[in-house]
Amino acid sequence: MTKALRPSVEFPMINLALALALLQEHEAPSTGLMSIQLNVMVWTLVIFGFLFYLLKKLAYPEILKRVEAREKALSDAIESAKRDREQAAQILADQKAQIDSARAEAQKLIVEARGVSEKMRADLLEKTRQDQQDLTERARREITAERDRAIAQLRKEAVDLAIAGASKVVEENLDSASNRKLVDSFLSSLATEKR
Repeated sequence: MTKALRPSVEFPMINLALALALLQEHEAPSTGLMSIQLNVMVWTLVIFGFLFYLLKKLAYPEILKRVEAREKALSDAIESAKRDREQAAQILADQKAQIDSARAEAQKLIVEARGVSEKMRADLLEKTRQDQQDLTERARREITAERDRAIAQLRKEAVDLAIAGASKVVEENLDSASNRKLVDSFLSSLATEKR
């Protein structure tokens, strides 16, 4: 054998390919496309078996492990999404319930506030009416008291004027106290007759 055809330990696959190439050169040419070449078929099966064994031992376990990890990650993500969706639906239902409760509470507070404001309004109106009546009554009492004081003052002045006029007419000084009583009783009788 030549140096190029010598088997090498370093590159067993290259030597196998060279061996196949040499075998094809020394064989008789085939007569057709569908003709069977036994040596090519054997080497193809050997190479296929060897590659299948390598893939099965080295690549397939890693590929299967990654595919299973990916499937597990996807199923976990789907389960997590389902849980999240259920949790979100529960939170939404809770929020709706809280909103409905808050609305009911707000309506209740509004009704109570209206009742309280109506009561306060009625109380204020009643207090205002009472204050107005008290003011009117006090004003009447003050007017009556003022009128009575004015009448008493007028009587006193009228008595003083009458006594002064009578004493000038009579030209003598009469007893003041008895004269006052006399004139006062006279004016009282006049006041009662006018009413």
